[in-house]
Parts: sequence; structure tokens; C-alpha cells
Amino acid sequence: MSFDERDVGRDVRELAALLGEVMERQTSRADFDAVEDIRRASIDYRAGDAPSRDPVRERLEGLDPETIRTVARAYAAYFELVNVAEERERVRAIRRGRESGDLGDGLDRTAEALADADADTVRRVLDDVRVVPTFTAHPTEARRKTVKAKLRRVAEVLRDLDERRLTDGEFAELERDLESEVETLWSTRQVRPRRPTPTDEARDVRWYLEHTLFDVAADAEAALAERVTEAHPELDATDAEAATGTLEFRSWAGSDRDGNPFVTPEVTTETLSAQREAVLDRYLDGLDAVAGALSHEGDRLDHTEAFRERVAADSEALPGVAETLAERYPEEPYRRAVSLMRARVERVDDLRPGGYDDAEPFAASLRALAADLRANGYDATAAEHVDPLVRRVETFDFSLAALDLRDHRENHTETVADLLAREGLDYEAMDEDERVATLTESIVGDALGSLDTDAAAGDGDDLSETTERVCERFRALADWHREYGEAAIDAYCISMTEEPSHVLEVLYLADLAGVVDLPDYCGLDVVPLLETASALANARDIFGTLVNNDAYGAALSARGDVQEVMLGYSDSNKENGPLAAAWDLHRNARRLAEVAADLGVELRLFHGRGGSISRGGGPMNEAMLALPPETATGEIKFTEQGEAIAEKFANPRVAERELEQMLDAQVRARLRALRGNAPDLRPEWEAAMDAAGEGARAAYRDLLDTEGFVEFFETATPITVIEDLNMGSRPASRSGERTVEDLRAIPWVFSWTQSRAILPGWFSTAAGLDAYLDGDAADAPDGGGDLDTLREMYEEWPFFRTTIDHVALSLARTELEIAAEYADLAPEDLREEFFPRIEAEYERAVELVREITGREDLVRREWLAESLRRRNPYVDPLNLLQVDLLSRTHRTDAEERALRLTVKGIAAGMKNTG
Repeated sequence: MSFDERDVGRDVRELAALLGEVMERQTSRADFDAVEDIRRASIDYRAGDAPSRDPVRERLEGLDPETIRTVARAYAAYFELVNVAEERERVRAIRRGRESGDLGDGLDRTAEALADADADTVRRVLDDVRVVPTFTAHPTEARRKTVKAKLRRVAEVLRDLDERRLTDGEFAELERDLESEVETLWSTRQVRPRRPTPTDEARDVRWYLEHTLFDVAADAEAALAERVTEAHPELDATDAEAATGTLEFRSWAGSDRDGNPFVTPEVTTETLSAQREAVLDRYLDGLDAVAGALSHEGDRLDHTEAFRERVAADSEALPGVAETLAERYPEEPYRRAVSLMRARVERVDDLRPGGYDDAEPFAASLRALAADLRANGYDATAAEHVDPLVRRVETFDFSLAALDLRDHRENHTETVADLLAREGLDYEAMDEDERVATLTESIVGDALGSLDTDAAAGDGDDLSETTERVCERFRALADWHREYGEAAIDAYCISMTEEPSHVLEVLYLADLAGVVDLPDYCGLDVVPLLETASALANARDIFGTLVNNDAYGAALSARGDVQEVMLGYSDSNKENGPLAAAWDLHRNARRLAEVAADLGVELRLFHGRGGSISRGGGPMNEAMLALPPETATGEIKFTEQGEAIAEKFANPRVAERELEQMLDAQVRARLRALRGNAPDLRPEWEAAMDAAGEGARAAYRDLLDTEGFVEFFETATPITVIEDLNMGSRPASRSGERTVEDLRAIPWVFSWTQSRAILPGWFSTAAGLDAYLDGDAADAPDGGGDLDTLREMYEEWPFFRTTIDHVALSLARTELEIAAEYADLAPEDLREEFFPRIEAEYERAVELVREITGREDLVRREWLAESLRRRNPYVDPLNLLQVDLLSRTHRTDAEERALRLTVKGIAAGMKNTG
């Protein structure tokens, strides 16, 4: 038998050796030697054994185009395999932590916190908490689906080698399997030959929901229930009757129309249908497993009234099926009950009558079954076979993940103007008050206009293409509600919301579609996305107007007086820089909570976070605990996108751990808010951040607004290559113009990450902190601030600690020597104008972070520092190769393909795109 202890070092060595063998077989010894020579020279420089990178450059410069492609391909494949090895090491750490009972954070910490609270408070916390990851299709995933599938198989083989006790024959078979996967990975095209379609993106998101999260979400919720019961046995949170549905999943893939003309109603219909089919199939599989387990004889059972009622209801829906089942299972009442449920689930998306109208009666039948099992003494059977299915139905409904619609507010305004023009009204000429009054009158009174774009109305016949598309979407929304139920697609996000009328326009269009019928019914949460400084500053006026508005106030009441507001992290960072954006978002989240409390509505914040730290990414549990306590109402919604989805949710054990950490953070945040024991925001801390934020914003804007910066950015990063990559279905810029404002946040961050400058993650932080320390900002204290206050803020204020740690990580991942190579590609005058400013800001930021944290190392987690040390010598050659290829005014087809491979390889090596 073979059972060797493995670690990440061994996995990396064996995978790298295997890749080298495959590469040598598939290419040539000369190509293999080129890769090896470059690798050794890069390692020597990093280790201090070589005075410069000249040997790396010289070796690269002597390569022919085909060998260049081979080198780029080799390093890209290497990083893909390293990422799999590091994921396996994370699983090992999770397993060790569970075994020792010391994972550091997660549900063990939840149990400690809940043990100190009374049972009523704990029950309220569980009732309030709802964590809603929302998957987007934003183009930040550089890998092809085919490549991801092969890497999943490599991960499975590593798991078996790691966790199974194998015979020598089994061990040899797995090694052959691993070699085969690496061999086919090498032979697989790394860069997509075409852009993915929105349907491709929706299918990709659905894979994680169907194949990983469907299973592990129930496990995470069950683990939370166990911790609650340990802390408060009187609550008995483990049985299905106590399930509160603390997790819910939503998606934008296939429904986010903002900036993506390819997301049509047909795509959304296809997405809704495919998701329903997937979740129903999983329920049918689950019911088959339950029916197989519940072979109890009827004469040994004494049924509860609730169980009898649910069986009667299911039998009444399908009397013929009930009669057949009574003959098939005359002495097995549980199997009859489960088979009846199965027959009704089969008919949910079927022309045959008798299917469940929605998931709640299905969940009710399962709960009654679990309770009946417990009443007859079969607690373990209920817990093992029925409770997990109840939790899945609570979480995934009949939709798998509910969809959010989204579009830019300009499209709604144009549509409303067109529709009202047919009624003889000039909406464009109205001021804000007139627009609000007109929309309100139409919603609560006689409707003005129609979504019928074929309706003749004299001179107002001609409707724009935008109006045609928006009307088609709202007409389809009514069809989706009829076909799939309101819960399947019941939120509409409005990008770049600036005025109350932008919210009322969507309510008006929904009213014309028939999905709103006030005052009694509103089938839609209208969600303003506040992205600009002006919108955030004007939040009180926007929501004050809406809450007191006859139409919107009634809509809010119909939705339970819960107002969802989305905060945009990406554009806020691109507009203001990392420190100013972080403070603006934190401060405005507090302001929104205060406004909601004053207006008597409950606030549900939707955090539009990107995958990278530069766009609000990072560990979600830390982010939750760093939010203002005023916003911890229990419900929290946040985006997950790009490569972050694969990193968090591809591996079941990692996914379960991620969900447990999210639940732990939100439970503790809500408990802290209810008990009023959150850290106080001291006036001197707030003043320090006001001054630092103001100073940081000024320094950031000064850089971006300096003449020539856009050209410097365009020549000192691979933005032109990134825009041509087939990463996502959405265009890289809003209008095709070359301005920072027009460029989407994802390629903005992606470009700086490729050049290793990672400017969006740290630039202007030092300038902001110095503005506070030197007293240069208007809000700075007289005579300036002091480092002791910043150190105190870092130790005691979760928001500031998380912000500084994120800046520190971005600084640690920055390599200015490499960034200087890219800067040399810019015209000399622009290089001299901008790069010294970037260098000086970096050096001062490193100095300040060390002084504030008291750490010499920028990275506080040793495993992450080790990962950076492992990767850097291998990323560097790809950067130098990319710089060389970018410098060529005329590239062959082979060189163009090699250039795209360097982008893909650097993304894999940095474990980040945008």
C-alpha cells in the first residue's frame, strides 16, 4: 500500500517535472533548454546570485518566434499547475484545521460569539442573517472552459494521491492519469479563439452552482446550525423545521444588459430555463436518494397531522399517481410520500398538470416528512437524508439562482422620453421635479404610454433602437414572472443612478409591463447603483424624495419596506484612487444606513466588488466585519466575478470553507450590531480619514488629469492587447474612446496588473496619509496628525486595518523594476513625467505601511508570502518577453499569439486579472 505525505512543494516539483518531460517530447530539446536557461537565470537574479536580468534578456532576444511561443506557453501552463497545487495545499490546511479544531476563524468563532448571547438574541440573529453571493459575467476570467476542465481533473488526481491509501497499481494508474492530463493540457489552445457569448458565461456560472454550491451550501448551513445548537441547545437549530435559509445565490450572467448589447431577452429566457432544468434535476436525484433510504414499514409508524395534511395535498394534486403509488408501496408510507413529491417536481416545468406552483409547498412537504421521522424516533434518518434537501430547497428554490436585471439609466430615460412623446409630453425638457411628478401620476393614476412599440400614435411613431430593446425586455419580464415565478427574476439594478427620476423610470416601465400594481403589488426590487461621488453625496435627497413619493413609497411598502442599494466599488476606485474610494464607500454606507433609519425603511446593501483588491476584492469575511456596524441589518449582497469564482467555488472543500467564513462574519456582525458593542468610530479617526481621503483624491486626480497620462498608460501597459482578448462578451470600453473615464474598470486594473505596477491598488495612499500627517489637507488637525493615531486606528478599527492590509498586499505584489521596463516603452518625456512620481509614491507608501503596521514584511500571511516567492522568478521572464514583443512595431502572427499567451500566463502567475 502507498500513502505518502505530500505538501505543496512536492506537488509543484512533480508537476513542473512532468510538464518539462511533456514539453520536451512535444517540442524539442532546444526549446526545453531555452525554458530552463531562462528559468535558472531569473531565479539567480531573484536569489541575488546575478547582478542583473541581462542574461534573461539576452536569452529571450535570441529566440525565434516559434520558440518564443513555446516559452510563453510553458510558463503559462506552469502557473496553471502551480495554482492547482496551491489549492490542494489550502484543502490540506482546512482538513488539518478541522481535525485540530483550530481553523483560526469560521464557525468555531461563531459558536464562541453566540455562547455569550441569550437565546432570543441568537434567534433574532438567525432570522435576520441572509448572505447573498451574486455571480456576474464580467470578463475577468482569462482561462478557457476547456483548460479549466483539464485543471479540475489534475486537481482530482492530486486529491486521490493525497487522501487515498493506494495499492502500488492504483498509485501507478493515477500517475499515468496525471501525465495524460498534463500532456493534453500542453496540447490545448490556451487563448480563446472567439469571445464567449452571454450564454457561455451563464453556463459557466451555472456549473459552479449546480456541481459545487448545490451540495456544499447545505453543508455550511448545517454546520452553522450545529454550532448554534451547541451554544444554545434549547433552540435545536439542526432540524429542518428550524431552517432559516441563511444563504441565497443570485446571478447577473445572462441578464446584465449594461454595456452588453448581446444580452437579449432570448438569452435571459434561455438562462432561466437552463437553471430551472438543472435545479429540478438535482431535486429529482435527491428525492430518489431519500426514497431509497426511507423503507420504513407503515405499521410501525404513528404519523403527525402535518405529515397527513401534506400527503393529502400532494395526493389531491395528482390523484391518479397517488392511487398507483398506494398499490406499489402499500406498506411504505414514506416512499409513497416521497414518490408523490417526485411526481410533482417532474411536472414543475411540464405541460402536465399537478406540478408545484413554487418551491414552498415542496419544502413544506419535506419539512413535514422530517418532522414525522423525528416524531417516530428516526432523528438520525431525518438529519442525514431529509434535512439537507430541505436546506437546498430553501436556498435554491426552483431557480437555482435568481437573476438580477441591469441596464444604464440613460437607456431608461431615453425610453421613457420616447413613450411619453407619443402622449404629447416632452419629458426631455422637464426638470427633475416635473419628471418625478409625471412618472408618479402615471404609476398611481391612469397609465401614460404603452410598451407596445408597434402602436401608432401620430407623429410619435418613430422609436429609437434603445427604446425598442428596453420595451422588449420589460414585456419579457412579465412573461418570465408568469413562466418562472416572481422570485426567479425580481431585482432591477440601475447603473449610474443620479436622481430620483432614474429610479421612478424603472418603476414606471415595470408598471406598464404589469409586474407592478400599486398599492398592493410590486414584483420588483428597484436597485439604484450609486457609483459617482455626486450620487453618493446626494443619497439623502434621492431617497428622501423616493420614500415620500406616493408611487415609490407604495412600492416599498409592497416589498416589505426594504430598500436595496448597490455601491459601485470599481468605478469609484478608478475615479478617486484606492484610499479615497475606500473611505467614500465606508462613509457613504454609514450615511445610507442613517438615511434609511430616519426614513423608516430597512437598508440592504449590495456591494459591487470586483475580483481584485483594486476593485473592492479580497477576503469577503474580512470585508463584512470591516463594514460600518450601522449597515449590519442582517442581509448582505455582494458580487463574485471572474477568476475569483473559480478560486473560491471550484473545489468543494474550499467552497464550503468560504461559505462558512461568510456566515461567521455576517452572524458576528449582526450580533455585534444588536448588542451595540461594535468599536466606536472616534472623532479623531474620522477626521484623520477625512484628511487622508481628501489628500489621496487630490494626488490621484492630479496624476490622471496631467496632460499626456492617457498616452503614457496606453504605451506603458498592454491595454491595447487586453482590449482584443476574447475574455468576455462585453466590450472593454463604453464608447470605444481612449479615455480613462470611458475605459471600464476591469481592463484598467488588468493592464496595471500585467505591468506589475498594480497602481490602482495603492497609488495616492501615501500622499493621502501624508496630507493628514503634515496638516496639508483642509480637514487635517492643526499642526498635522501623528503616526500614533494611525497605529491606533490600525489596531482597533477593522475598516482601517483592512484598508491598510489591502494596500500592503498590492504593494507586495508590485515589482517596480519590472514596471520600469514597461515605462521605457513610453515616449521619453512621458516616462520622465510620470514614472518618477509613481516610484516616489510607492517608496513612501511602503515606508508608511511598515510604520503603521509595525511589520517589516508587507504581507502578514506567511503562506501568501511563500506563494509570491514561488511565483515571482517565473512571472518575471513572461513580463520581459511581453515588453520585448510590445516594443516591436510589426509582429508576425506567431509573435501576436505569443503576446496573447504572455497576458494569459502573467494573469495565471499573478492569480489575478482585473
